[in-house]
Parts: sequence; structure tokens; C-alpha cells
Amino acid sequence: MQRYFIKPILKTGGRFELDVTVSKHWLQVMRGVPGDQAEFVDGQENLYLGQLNEDHSVTVVKALETNVELPVDVTILSGLPKQDKAEWIVQKATEMGANTICFFGADWSVAKWQPNKLSKKLTRLQKIAQGAAEQAHRTHVPTVRYFETLKQAIAELEYDHLLVAYEEAAKQGEQAQLVKLLNQIKPGQRLIAVFGPEGGISPKEMQFLQEKQATVAGLGPRILRTETAPLYFLAAVSTMLELQ
Repeated sequence: MQRYFIKPILKTGGRFELDVTVSKHWLQVMRGVPGDQAEFVDGQENLYLGQLNEDHSVTVVKALETNVELPVDVTILSGLPKQDKAEWIVQKATEMGANTICFFGADWSVAKWQPNKLSKKLTRLQKIAQGAAEQAHRTHVPTVRYFETLKQAIAELEYDHLLVAYEEAAKQGEQAQLVKLLNQIKPGQRLIAVFGPEGGISPKEMQFLQEKQATVAGLGPRILRTETAPLYFLAAVSTMLELQ
């Protein structure tokens, strides 16, 4: 069944009009006809079943129970990657449960986002996040943000725990810190996980993170690409906190 995110606050028995984007997808792409049903996540992230009417409005049939979000609030904070890797990270991290997805201009980032193109890039990435959230049947669409530096990101983001996935820690055989942190974290707490760009995290950035008392973790014995590491991490979070 299709799932759509809409802005209005819904209630059982109410009616609402489809916005242009949802209307085009449901009626034209999916060839929806009166009587068809779809799921709708409203502006308060509540889930409802809706039925299409003859006039292409929708009647809210009933509220639906759902429990699809990670039990902790995970922010992926990635050093700006090259090419279209940001799109890949946003799509896959959304499917795997990230609450917020952020990029920062790392010391060793090769890619640069020009200020005059930033708004357009973020709009596109936010659209990708919404599409991925609908596909994954989530009730939350991650917010996509960009920060000029790591320091700016850490200063503006709220968190209870801070972790950095560090390649050198993995090379040195570090195996315990990620599991230790995930065993300590409590439901509802906020966790930021930092990942470097293709060039890695600079010594200056590592010093800053250690001053912020970040947990320094290796993600297994293999060296992961910048677009793969966040997904490994999210899979570990889900395995440890959801599949017991």
C-alpha cells in the first residue's frame, strides 16, 4: 500500500485535499481510482488510512498503529563526499532509520558546495529523503542539513552521545567501543555519529572531537568507504536495539 506524507493534522472521519505532488503520484502514476486506499502520515507524524473519493478528496478511515522508528534519535554527520554520494547517503540512511542527516565541510573534503547552490542541493536531498521515507514506510522524514565546519555542526546540534567512526581506530583493532555505547544508550536519547569524507578525518578534527569526549570507534576490521560507513553503523544500531 502506498504511503504519503502530508502537512495537515488528520482525525478519523475527516476529509482533506491532496497536494499537487501526492495527487500526481497517486492518481496518475499509480492510477488511483475512487475507493482506493493509501496510508497517510500527517503533520504530527501520526499514521492514518485514507480512502479516495469521487472528487479526489480523501476521507480518513481510521488511525493506524505503527512502530517503525529507531528507539534512539540518530544523527548522521558526514564530511562532504564527492559526486553523488550525498544523495546515496541520504536515501539509504533514511531507509535505515536515521532521524537527521547532516553534511559538513571537512578539512579533507575534496567536494565543495557553493553558497549560491546550497539551497537547491538541500531541497533536492530533502526530496530524496521524503521519497525514501515513504518507500520504507516510516513515519518520520529526516531533516537534511549542511554546516560549513565540524565545529559549527557540533555547536548547533543537540545530542546526549557523540561518536566518531575513525579509520585509524579500526586499523589498530579497536572492537569494543560501538557495542559498549549501544549497550549504554537509553531509548529516546540523541546520538550523533561522525564520519569522515574520502580523505578521512583530519588530526585537528579528531582533537576537537576528543575534547568533546566523543567515543572513538572502529567499525570492524575492514576499511569502509565514506558512503558505506554510516550504513554499517545504522545496521549495528538496529541489530543491537531492535532485534533482540
